Amino acid sequence: MTISAVTTTALSGMQANTVRIATAANNIANADTIGYSPLSAQFSTAPTGGVQAHVTEDTTVPPDSTTIDLAGEMTDLIGASLSFKANAAVFETGADLWEALATIKRD
Repeated sequence: MTISAVTTTALSGMQANTVRIATAANNIANADTIGYSPLSAQFSTAPTGGVQAHVTEDTTVPPDSTTIDLAGEMTDLIGASLSFKANAAVFETGADLWEALATIKRD
């Protein structure tokens, strides 16, 4: 795996977790909205490598109820935040390696 592939994979992870964070935030914001269908972010392998997120709506919710699990949504937010940070650290390390290789090549 090349350094550019590592950074591309880390970037796709950050983008997917951004979708996951937005989905959880949307569910929390609409927790008291009657008839709101909760959203869910599903991850899958991207065709070019890495990961991508797909947002799906739970259409099984009765129109006169609210079914948002706030503790679950907050847990998902924390997990997505930690995953984003981990991918950002990988991206930064890849960029540092790229810069070190460029410096060696110039010398």
